[in-house]
Amino acid sequence: MSEITNLQAIIIAIVEGLTEFLPVSSTGHMIITQGILGVDSTEFVKAFTVIIQFGAILSVICLYWQRFFKLNNEPVPQGSGWLKALLHKFDFYWKLLVAFIPAGVIGLACSDYIDALLESVGVVAVMLIIGGVFMLFCDRIFNQGSDNTELTESRAFKIGLFQCIAMIPGVSRSMATIVGGMQQKLSRKKAAEFSFFLAVPTMAAATGYKLLKLLLADGGMQLLADNLWVLIIGNVVAFVVALAAIKFFIGFVTKYGFKAFGWYRIVAGALILLLMALGVNLTIA
Repeated sequence: MSEITNLQAIIIAIVEGLTEFLPVSSTGHMIITQGILGVDSTEFVKAFTVIIQFGAILSVICLYWQRFFKLNNEPVPQGSGWLKALLHKFDFYWKLLVAFIPAGVIGLACSDYIDALLESVGVVAVMLIIGGVFMLFCDRIFNQGSDNTELTESRAFKIGLFQCIAMIPGVSRSMATIVGGMQQKLSRKKAAEFSFFLAVPTMAAATGYKLLKLLLADGGMQLLADNLWVLIIGNVVAFVVALAAIKFFIGFVTKYGFKAFGWYRIVAGALILLLMALGVNLTIA
């Protein structure tokens, strides 16, 4: 028997697809959505909210397939050894790996602590508000970015360090990496696109890790078989919705910046705190 209904899977996947690449915290929104829907936080449900990120990953690869399936054909700098020549050829993938390393190491080392934080709606609300206030001013703070700024290994690694902040639920991986890119003098568009690219190895690792843990758990294979259909539904819905969300976000943020997302985060966080103060149970048991 499935631990989550088809309708619940569709709603949660819509929220995932809409919010994964927007700077509003997809994890936070899915936690709240689960609470409102009354979905118990079982091991499978925790895994489901991560595994459906695979659909969102595919949307990035689909939209930017020319970047993911094209090697660097620019001339290799003179005097380069074989290693530098190889890294030059695979420049796109190498910089993604460099940016992924900080989150990969810290995420693996602190996975249990991160899982515990994911159940705290209060943390989500507070971080939504704090991040929202910051986003009201980030365009003014980081307004020197340019499309001509080269994404070096050093810049990629520093953006990866910013991504680690998003392990606190409610921060938003998208917000952290985009702000990191802008802090490294990238334009809003270039920072947003690199955030999308970096999501692929990061979310793929998180999805694979959760899936492996599920499979290795007692009864994991049977649990996966019983819930296979909702996983398929979740990934398909997340893929379709994320395609539309990415196209919208690039156009919107390039033209208008982040202030609207900042106000949204503040209102959403304040609403959550108000509901909790009124005794509405949003905590996932």
